[in-house]
This record gives sequence, structure tokens and C-alpha cells, in this order.
Amino acid sequence: MTTRRATTSNDKALNAFISAKAEIDTMLERLIALSGDHFETNPEEINWGDVGTLNHYASRLRQVTDSAFKEGEYAE
Repeated sequence: MTTRRATTSNDKALNAFISAKAEIDTMLERLIALSGDHFETNPEEINWGDVGTLNHYASRLRQVTDSAFKEGEYAE
């Protein structure tokens, strides 16, 4: 009976993992598309607010990539 419970628990974890991965994949696809459109900005109208926004996005993404790749504050 322990084996069945472990399998069921693993199945639930696997399903949750696949769901979270799909959510990340969707977010990445959307970000790539937005980046391809220059984050919906007109290059002739770029201002420092746009730069600040992109720096904010980069900072948040750096937190994720540093954690995922064990870099920055997450380095061993």
C-alpha cells in the first residue's frame, strides 16, 4: 500500500510541475513576443521612463535566472 500512495503523491507532484512549467513557458513566449515588438515602444519616442521600465524588468528576470543558474546572490 505504501507504493501506491507514493506513486499517487509523485503523480500529483509531476502534474503540478508540468503545470508550473507550462505557465513559465507561456510567460517566456509572451516576453519574447513583446521584446520582438520593442516592448510596444516607438524607437523615435524612447524616453528615460522606458529605460527605467526595461531595467526593472531586467532586474526581476535577473533574480529568476540567478536563482535558476545559481549565480549572483545564489552562487555557492
